[in-house]
Amino acid sequence: MPDPLAPFRWLTAPATDNVRNPLGDVFTLSFFHEVEPADVAARFEPSGAAVRSMTLGEFDDEVAEFVEETDGGDGGGYVGITRIGEWSMAVEPCGWHTARGENLARLAQGCEAVAVGRHDYGEHSFLYAVDGEIVVAFTPHAPVTRWGSDPDRLKEPMRRVGLPSTATTGKAAWDTRWDDALPRAFALAARITGVTVTPDSFDGPLLVASITGWSQD
Repeated sequence: MPDPLAPFRWLTAPATDNVRNPLGDVFTLSFFHEVEPADVAARFEPSGAAVRSMTLGEFDDEVAEFVEETDGGDGGGYVGITRIGEWSMAVEPCGWHTARGENLARLAQGCEAVAVGRHDYGEHSFLYAVDGEIVVAFTPHAPVTRWGSDPDRLKEPMRRVGLPSTATTGKAAWDTRWDDALPRAFALAARITGVTVTPDSFDGPLLVASITGWSQD
């Protein structure tokens, strides 16, 4: 039987696996509905500072330099944005900026937004926002505990990707939830946005904006 999570497992693969994962083991992906990349960049960099077009390699070098200068405590310092269908997607390597509710709410003014964060040394995250308000948010390994203005809004799509919205019992249920929690969170984002991210999604030019002016605390 085909694995329904197969398209999302590269996003959660260990760094040692022989899998193409250009994002590493700490990153956040966020999606903004019907907002152009330049407008998304302006939301990240409202001061009007210039944004730059970069390849993924150039972008990674910029992030690596920032991480080295700050010892990694302030995230990656930059976000790269591209357009996929009706959504602009922002990738934040080595960072968790948009995985914070107050930040995503601010970025989601006047639009629908989704963010999924992978943090192998901290806590993974899923957030769904509409018009400046966090509607549903949870940790993928504990989807029963949700917060937001309408925490039950996504119960049906959660059920369809195998994220329990009510308590489950038994070791098998726990093991399945733990092992597959993060790919299921990315699957939920894809169900909402219609965007299935692949490693090739980052091959084109990225519009890069600084997020160093935002608090990472």
